[in-house]
Amino acid sequence: MYRIGQGYDIHTLTSGRDLIIGGVKITHEKGLMGHSDADVLIHAIIDALLGALAMSDIGTLFPDTDNKYKNADSTLLLKSVYEKIKEQNFEIVNLDSTIIAQEPKMMPYIPKMREILANVLSIAPQNISIKAKTNEKMDAVGQKLAIEAHSVVLVRKIQSANID
Repeated sequence: MYRIGQGYDIHTLTSGRDLIIGGVKITHEKGLMGHSDADVLIHAIIDALLGALAMSDIGTLFPDTDNKYKNADSTLLLKSVYEKIKEQNFEIVNLDSTIIAQEPKMMPYIPKMREILANVLSIAPQNISIKAKTNEKMDAVGQKLAIEAHSVVLVRKIQSANID
């Protein structure tokens, strides 16, 4: 059995915070506002994984009203969600994501993002696609006020081997 999940996230840019996307600290004068580290890509991936198995969403699992998630490392949140996926006897087939940011340029950071995600999710980097786009100076993203990400994941049920 295969299941597909789709995730989306957006965070505003603000001064005084590190910019962390895909688990990578990116050189930029602003970071993303959020309760955790505000890793917009990983948050979209978390929602895609949770959606694939109809397990609610990131805000339900890691509420911003809970101080234990204050400035949390989103790679650890992703690892926790991946454990829940495995507990349901599913594995990730592939992951396809898009980061939308007017700036900074994401392309130099994508190989490291893929490496980090592959390690956290125990899948080969060639099964992880990350693309970067701008919004051509339109809307909040295009005006450098926010960064957003979209993610789609395909998971499959792991078949138990019959041992006689």
